[in-house]
Amino acid sequence: MTPTLVRQHPSHAGAAPRVDLRARARDWSEIQERMLVPLYEAVYERLDVGTGTRLLGLGCGSGLALLMAASRGAAVTGVDSRAPERLALARERLLPGAAGAEHTRARADTRIVEGSPRDVDGTDDAGRAAYTLVTAFEPIGCLAGDAEGLGELLAQATPLAERGAPVVLAGWGPPERCATSSVLRVATKLADPLRSAGSWRPALRDDLEEVAQRAGLRPDGSGRVACPFGYADVASAVRGLLSTGLFDAAVTATDREQVDKELAEALHAYRREDGTVWMPNVFRYLIARVP
Repeated sequence: MTPTLVRQHPSHAGAAPRVDLRARARDWSEIQERMLVPLYEAVYERLDVGTGTRLLGLGCGSGLALLMAASRGAAVTGVDSRAPERLALARERLLPGAAGAEHTRARADTRIVEGSPRDVDGTDDAGRAAYTLVTAFEPIGCLAGDAEGLGELLAQATPLAERGAPVVLAGWGPPERCATSSVLRVATKLADPLRSAGSWRPALRDDLEEVAQRAGLRPDGSGRVACPFGYADVASAVRGLLSTGLFDAAVTATDREQVDKELAEALHAYRREDGTVWMPNVFRYLIARVP
């Protein structure tokens, strides 16, 4: 089901259009979230995530990355302050006894917190620092101001992790290695140029390193992972990409119909003969250590 536009305001009114947030969260969890599975797998394999890992996931959304860590035996806590509709889906997936929970993977020590890292306990039941791993898998480097927002989360989260614990940051790769970058430029073209906050920008090479440095973390390795975006058809691609929020500023500045139209046109360059859409992308991750 395509997200329903409830009310559309003209751009000069300065008000954001209202959308069906539950439908958009479902589009995220059913279409878009899985595109980063290769990134999650690569990080978990490199850090040997498993039994004994106590993971704090920042910006956990609907919880797929947490579910994958839990399936490896990790105790997971997810925190997010922006999208209660996504968190509701995370609870369905992960919490024992929740409707729809995957009970074979659910654990009693799983926690889903609506709020900031300040709302998370700082020690475990044994009095140890609560977490041995912190992840921030939502890729930065495409929205103006996203690096600053991540820095604030890290300032709150790193005191909860034990000394030397890895903190994983993720980002978009170079625009020339990400086919989706050309599609995301639609967001820049349509967004109000006078309101840069929340608008798309090209990823920069040192985005992750700069965030880690400002947070007082010590870089300790990095990697690149191929994460192609594949969709059943153009309509599914439009729904998935809109669910990321990367086009919100464009919708506010113009209207949903215009964004849908221009996004679909940009996607046709990646439409294959069978109607599917395929966009090769490379994402970066940085492993940094808590001092």
